[in-house]
Amino acid sequence: MLEVNNINVFYGKFQALRSVSLTVKKGESVALIGPNGAGKTTTLKTISGLLKPVDGSITFNNTRIDKLSPHQIAKLGIGLVPEGRQLFEKLTVYENLLMGAYLKSGSEIRDTLEFVFQLFPRLKERRNQLAGTLSGGEQQMLAVARALMLKPSLLMIDEMSLGLMPKLVSQLFKVVERIKDEGVSILIVEQHVESALKMSDRGYLMEQGRIVLEGTGDEMLKSEYIRKVYLGI
Repeated sequence: MLEVNNINVFYGKFQALRSVSLTVKKGESVALIGPNGAGKTTTLKTISGLLKPVDGSITFNNTRIDKLSPHQIAKLGIGLVPEGRQLFEKLTVYENLLMGAYLKSGSEIRDTLEFVFQLFPRLKERRNQLAGTLSGGEQQMLAVARALMLKPSLLMIDEMSLGLMPKLVSQLFKVVERIKDEGVSILIVEQHVESALKMSDRGYLMEQGRIVLEGTGDEMLKSEYIRKVYLGI
């Protein structure tokens, strides 16, 4: 479904990504893990079209996308839950969800809205509440739900657990597993390494802008290096 092939990305003169390659297959969940500043968010931004690689290529469902605009990439079916949520705080929950569905028609919006309210009943209860007044957990639910309003075939999630209580993090990971069960492929960037790898078919470890290790979720969890450096075992 998604093939990132040897991309190099710069911020000015600083090289953030170095020959990064990764794949996500249809129906698969893939975790991208690593320390802060490794280039994980930059990778998602580049796939989304917010940044452009100087070379290499990105292909989605056999279409070359690395030279397309962000809205063209979204239209092809790639949704992003950004780091820090980036909600429209002065709009209501319902209005934020409609913003996520700006490429969709009326009937599609109604059906998808019903689906996200099933996933997140609390958002239905608070549909007329301003997004900026929600709790941190509710805001993260809304960020995920807004991305789902696009009806993506690939959902990319950046640091979903950041700043949330462990119980809520566990609930959100269960929701992501349910989204995958609906046929949506997942690419997740996550500091909660163990949870991310447990729910993922495969994983990549990124350090200093490079992919330094890859394998199945189980293989990554059993890696002595990951256990020592990232799991503290």
